[in-house]
Amino acid sequence: MSVAVIADIVGSRRLDDRSRTQRQIETTVERVDEALPVAVSSMRATFADEFQAVFERLDDTLAWLLLLQLGLPDGVALRFGVGVGEVGEVDSATASIADGPGWWRAREAIDEVHALQDRAVPRARTRIVGGDDEDVAMADRIRFANAYLLTRDELVGAMSERARRLTYGRCLGRTQASLAADEGITQSAVSQLLASSGAPSIIAGYTALTEASR
Repeated sequence: MSVAVIADIVGSRRLDDRSRTQRQIETTVERVDEALPVAVSSMRATFADEFQAVFERLDDTLAWLLLLQLGLPDGVALRFGVGVGEVGEVDSATASIADGPGWWRAREAIDEVHALQDRAVPRARTRIVGGDDEDVAMADRIRFANAYLLTRDELVGAMSERARRLTYGRCLGRTQASLAADEGITQSAVSQLLASSGAPSIIAGYTALTEASR
């Protein structure tokens, strides 16, 4: 099994500096890869405002995407369509063309994210689609994961940039004291901001997702 991801930039046509945004996303991807090196094929730009990546495990995918969301600066956001299934490439003399059920489902998933945003869930960012060929256990995992993602995206989407930075650091095991030193604030202020932003739930979720990779 593979896990394909298609991402697109939220509101890309309204950005003041599209090239700057591209660089910010690519820099954040590099940081996340260094912190959590689980991608089979890391996220790369494909065309227009889209990116693609491939992972082996669904839990690793969701943990990696969380770090990416937390690491992006204010004003930059991505949507993620996650497709569970085989991935491959079409033979071509002129280009690398991704194809296969995983990619078809990732495209369907990102369309579902758009639909959720249109149905009064504006902070929805991530959706998973599997196939009819999956066993019951995987189908259940995907259904439960989609429910988890709705809540996760809501919490992350409501965070300030500082709260996201602190949550990112805590996911990676940094202490509140070291984060406070970086931010130029007290440890008490870090603790209060994490608690008020819902970060403990996000951090606990990240820990659960990465347990198998430790």
